Amino acid sequence: MNYMFYAHSTSNSDKSEWQALKDHLTNVATCSQNFANDFNAGDLAYTSGLLHDLGKYSAEFQKRLEGEKNHVDHSTAGTIEAIRLFKEKQSAAGLLFAYIVAGHHGGLLNYGSAEAGLCERLRKEKLPDYSAYHHEISFNTQNVGPLKLHPFPNKTGFCISFFTRMLYSCLVDADSLDTEKFCSPEKSSSRGNYESFEILNKKFETHMQKINSGAEDSLINRKRKNIFEQCVQAGSFPPGIFSLTVPTGGGKTLSSMAFALEHVKKNNLKRIFYVIPYTSIIEQNADVFRDIFGWQNVLEHHCNFDPATVDTGDLDTGKESLRLATENWDMPIVVTTNVQFFDSLFSNKRSRCRKLHNLAKSVIILDEAQMLPTGYLLPCLAALSELVRNFGATVVICTATQPRLGDLLDERVRPREIMQSPDQLYETFQRVKVTNLGPLSDAELSARLTGHRQVLCIVNTRNHAKKLYDAIRKDGNCYHLSARMCPVHRRKKIAEIKTRLREGKDCRVISTQLIEAGVDIDFPVVYRTMTGIDSVAQAAGRCNREGKLPEKGEVYIFKSTESYGKATSWQSLVAEIGEMTLAGSNDPLSLPTVADYFRRLYHYKGDDGLDEKKILRQLEERSGELAFPFEDIADEFQIIKEGTKDLIIPYGKHATETIAELHAAEFPWKFVRELQGYSVSIYPNEFRNMERMNLIETVGDRFYVLRSCEDYSDETGLKLRQYTGYDGSLLIT
Repeated sequence: MNYMFYAHSTSNSDKSEWQALKDHLTNVATCSQNFANDFNAGDLAYTSGLLHDLGKYSAEFQKRLEGEKNHVDHSTAGTIEAIRLFKEKQSAAGLLFAYIVAGHHGGLLNYGSAEAGLCERLRKEKLPDYSAYHHEISFNTQNVGPLKLHPFPNKTGFCISFFTRMLYSCLVDADSLDTEKFCSPEKSSSRGNYESFEILNKKFETHMQKINSGAEDSLINRKRKNIFEQCVQAGSFPPGIFSLTVPTGGGKTLSSMAFALEHVKKNNLKRIFYVIPYTSIIEQNADVFRDIFGWQNVLEHHCNFDPATVDTGDLDTGKESLRLATENWDMPIVVTTNVQFFDSLFSNKRSRCRKLHNLAKSVIILDEAQMLPTGYLLPCLAALSELVRNFGATVVICTATQPRLGDLLDERVRPREIMQSPDQLYETFQRVKVTNLGPLSDAELSARLTGHRQVLCIVNTRNHAKKLYDAIRKDGNCYHLSARMCPVHRRKKIAEIKTRLREGKDCRVISTQLIEAGVDIDFPVVYRTMTGIDSVAQAAGRCNREGKLPEKGEVYIFKSTESYGKATSWQSLVAEIGEMTLAGSNDPLSLPTVADYFRRLYHYKGDDGLDEKKILRQLEERSGELAFPFEDIADEFQIIKEGTKDLIIPYGKHATETIAELHAAEFPWKFVRELQGYSVSIYPNEFRNMERMNLIETVGDRFYVLRSCEDYSDETGLKLRQYTGYDGSLLIT
């Protein structure tokens, strides 16, 4: 046969530089195979790579490459061939290939019915003739054997659907990489310029030697060193699920990294993922890791990440390398968010699933694991269990307040604690005394707060924080912190607070729970509205943090008798369970008390409450037919349910000047990261009200800017016009 078939074209009309279709298919098959070899599915991945673009063997598609304006369905051909080729021997494999090939552009489909979904594709009769593929491509069906999977009891559907998603990830990443290599070779050359873990280990050792050489010889530092050494020793254990129970101030960030580096070395793993719930923590940890390992080895990935803000020293290739790494997470160390991580695991979209195969043979550290989304907890744990059991990954559940996830896991993947004596560690690092004051009115609370020279009070809602601040501000030296203040404003106030604390000056702070999320601050006295025990522990971590007080710091828990609108049902629930737990405990922060709190919480929620969207049930209902609702699951698994809008605040000269540049910019997207520090997240109802009052202007159909700083207070941030509720806007995607 003399006729040539092509996958991709160039501007050269004589086709001498066009990519041959056979080359593209074999390239994608080989690359996909290499990816899937990490979980013993290389042969399946190779076959999916050959199948995915068989439809391009039609004359109609070739005419499209030559410039004809015609739409050609090129994915259904490989879908139908998958069923035909494997119908006799491996119908299961054929259907898996069908899902993967049909969705390699638009996303994994629902199995559906004759009218919709994958079933509709498989019944499609009018397709361009693609039979010419027989002259160039052959399939060895003997290589495709039974699926090498080990499902957990009653989770066969979840197991196979998860495997399908991982195989899909291998294909779409391989397809994207080969297409990029042909169409944009200069972009492709910016990928993969990372250092080996051998070099990263040496950098880490150098960093730790520097820290240890400057550390004073104290009991706390000796314990931190012991924690670190135990993590290194545990790194030699085989892959599995581990818990790392380290009190606040115990140095768990660097110690968990020490475990991960040693674990990678001893078990020949490939990557380290640090999964974090909050913006303040992710940016802080990413900066720490970049300082240690170098920018080229650490990816920070969330919706507000902009590679342009990273000092790479190479404007042409370094920032492009970081941007490209967000597409498939192929860097040695990836720092990302709960939302980005888990939403991707349940997505059906090509762009989100592309990176998933790189989770195989990796270490996944869940920092502040108590913040895992409770309504999706069972599906999240099922996904983590699959990564460990069938994909060679290790998971580390890292927190000071362990959420008893082992009770919800199969006995074959129950967590192994890294610390030898967590209870003793708690005693060593116990720097506070907790007292439950019971009900308090704002008048009573205000009187107590003004009686302390230095005190932090944390409440559950923005409205309560504002009212309480107004009640005590007349006494002077008072501060307010909430997500109504843009990050630059908050950082400025926190810096002032730290200075006053360090200098021993009067300092009273009213804050929402945002101060519990990675803010390194140290008060002698802390008050906390009744809430979950994990949040109480986080609040206590802001009290006597450095252990420098002659006596233990004082933490007071109280139940407010005031009402400032309706708290969220979740906030009410955890406060109620927290109160019940405290009633039967002599030590509110002890590990048994924390365990009792989570036991009560999970018992109250039940399986239905820990899988609110019935994700697991949907994947088992028709698992015998391999009929999976991939699209439905993706739509329903959304950790952040109610979308907020970012309102840019003209706070200070730099913000004002940048907003002016934004108005004149041809490409306003370049200002996203720079203006992130000047944004306040508001919920849709308030946004609509402010629009009606003409308080907001829209720039470039994307940016929303507060028109006047008259609507923004230097003390409390964006002015309250209605009840704004729980301050939960710190979660990011």
